[in-house]
Amino acid sequence: MKEKKTILIIRTSALGDVAMCIPAVYSLAEDYPDLEIKVLTQPFFARLFVNAPANISFILTDWKGKHRGVRGIFRLLKELRRYHIDCVADLHNVLRSWIIDAYFLLKGTPVRIVNKERRRRKELLCSENKGNRQQNYVLRYADVFCKLQLPIVPDFTSLLSLEELNNTCLPIAQPNDGNCLIGIAPFARYQTKTYPLPLMEKVIGYLNDKGYHLFLFGSQGKELNVLKTWEQKYKSCIALPGLLTIREELSLIGHLDVMLTMDSANMHLASLVHTPVVSVWGSTTPACGFLGWGQSEENAICLHLPCQPCSISGRKKCPLQHFSCMTSISPEEICNRIEINLPSKNECI
Repeated sequence: MKEKKTILIIRTSALGDVAMCIPAVYSLAEDYPDLEIKVLTQPFFARLFVNAPANISFILTDWKGKHRGVRGIFRLLKELRRYHIDCVADLHNVLRSWIIDAYFLLKGTPVRIVNKERRRRKELLCSENKGNRQQNYVLRYADVFCKLQLPIVPDFTSLLSLEELNNTCLPIAQPNDGNCLIGIAPFARYQTKTYPLPLMEKVIGYLNDKGYHLFLFGSQGKELNVLKTWEQKYKSCIALPGLLTIREELSLIGHLDVMLTMDSANMHLASLVHTPVVSVWGSTTPACGFLGWGQSEENAICLHLPCQPCSISGRKKCPLQHFSCMTSISPEEICNRIEINLPSKNECI
């Protein structure tokens, strides 16, 4: 006879979205230690679950290989049989997850799907409703568990314990001059969520002149080229793409005094290790529901123009062609907000 109940949690992409579900999943694991939690996700994203509670394990997808296409989905369903799933929490709500949901529903297994509230999203984009439709995706994930008779109150703090941070050296050379450590992640998936690079360089120039240590986050390719240019120009900068594993990156972020990001995955990574984030918002706003878990909205720099938000998750170009939501934010305002969040010099690493 089966002694433990097993829940399947589906969240296979993207990086920021998987990061957002972690506070809810860890809270579930802590509140129900006898519950077996199987997280269906991609291999890279499973690495985000640092120090996961013992009752969390992973079922890894291979969308470009054995799970590709219709045949691949059926192969995945066959693999899922062996886990004797008792209930399903679909935190993704896309076509692939619907097929998995349907399979379990036909077997009589309880399935609950995250409500993305698409109608409310549309209302958020209507001028008469802007600013009145605050959303929170972590609480929305918690609601899915509640509907499966597994109510939780998300109380997640950090992937890294204070003891672990104190006893772990930085994964790169550790400055020892007492100046504060600042992370800068200047990119986002969409241009309308990215602070213009010439303005961002002014931010970096100011922080460099103040003697802070600047760690530049991004991906390889074009982003790395930009970061390398800044690294060569400003002595306090270190361009990180290609140097660290995701675990090492999380550890480094955990040591930072503050992190500057866009509405991007790096905001959520910093939130997972309880690092204060100053975030810059353009085509999206915190009301869209993507503010980092535990982050203060006071540190979300957003002009809240009448045209904001023009998108829930970002778009390629400004529909009004002025991009004032970003270009009207001064580098001085960003630097001031960063410095407000810095400890005094003798308290920095």
